[in-house]
Amino acid sequence: MLNRLVGEKVTLTLSHDPVMRSIRADKRQLEQVLMNLVVNARDAMPNGGEIRVRTEAVTLDKPLTRDRAIVPEGNWITVKVSDEGVGISADKLQKVFEPFYTTKRTGEGTGLGLSTAYGIVKQTGGYIFVDSVPDKGTQFTLFFPVYQEGAEDKPKAEVEAPKPVPAPQHGEGVVLLVEDEAPVRAFASRALRMRGYTVLEAESAEDALRTLEDPGLTVDVFVTDVVMPGMDGPTWVREALKSRPDTRVVFVSGYAEGAFGESEPDVPNSVFLPKPFSLNQLTETVHAQLH
Repeated sequence: MLNRLVGEKVTLTLSHDPVMRSIRADKRQLEQVLMNLVVNARDAMPNGGEIRVRTEAVTLDKPLTRDRAIVPEGNWITVKVSDEGVGISADKLQKVFEPFYTTKRTGEGTGLGLSTAYGIVKQTGGYIFVDSVPDKGTQFTLFFPVYQEGAEDKPKAEVEAPKPVPAPQHGEGVVLLVEDEAPVRAFASRALRMRGYTVLEAESAEDALRTLEDPGLTVDVFVTDVVMPGMDGPTWVREALKSRPDTRVVFVSGYAEGAFGESEPDVPNSVFLPKPFSLNQLTETVHAQLH
């Protein structure tokens, strides 16, 4: 499948650790992640070159700290996808996992591939990192926790104990999700519904306010993008809170906290969730706001 994707100018080299361990993940989603990384690597080498995909069983004796993330000690499987392409400049490197951020020209990429990959890897309990040198190439490194044989036979509490913050399996409450980009809205909505929340969707602030005109409708949390066409997040939320003052708020943005300046302090009961976020981070933030 990958050989068909890379074309004739690019060589695909696969090398695997002879002592591989199992991981627990969704096969199709992982295929999607690998295809995306390989296609990006191909696109970064318009004149051809080599893409290397390497797997390795790794034991960390102590936690690994990288890019504001800490990979706990223990047994991991790493997958590295590297190319000899144009590379990514340092100022753009930290943005590549943000939804809709793309270094490709208009019409060539949606900017959703890497943010989706990030979400899938985080969902499996893994980590994804990127290293790049302009004009030399780029390497993505994925860490997946080794699956413990027989883990499903243990009582549920024992299986989930190693997680530092166990995600709430089932939430209760009604969430109004306001996001103008349909793929991100679908991603967030599905995650919340899987955890038991009732989700109402709106594609704009105006749409959200229309939904709230129904006096019989109970909404516990607003989850809204900050920057949207038309009315922005803080503006519509302040309007909605006039008649629903006790509603909790989660602001979501790809910009740094504080980017919405003046409007931040006067929105009570609100928290900020930076993009890109994993499914667990979203559901945990909503859960924390409700409790």
